Amino acid sequence: MDRMAHDSSEKPDPVAILRRWEDSGAVWRVLNRRDDRVTIVLYQCTGGEEVDRFTSGDPELLRFLGDRRGSED
Repeated sequence: MDRMAHDSSEKPDPVAILRRWEDSGAVWRVLNRRDDRVTIVLYQCTGGEEVDRFTSGDPELLRFLGDRRGSED
């Protein structure tokens, strides 16, 4: 379930979302990974409480992630 609010006329850039999240000092982790899709969970800076999550099959996101399991990798 995608709880992030987005303008319906513009497709969100998942790589930009993760970069902004990292730049703010917050933590993200891969929850589920398949060949063609990944689910990312966004956490508070402490890495404790979940703030949001999204699932995407964006090829640029999959390349950005590579084998990483989270922002700490």
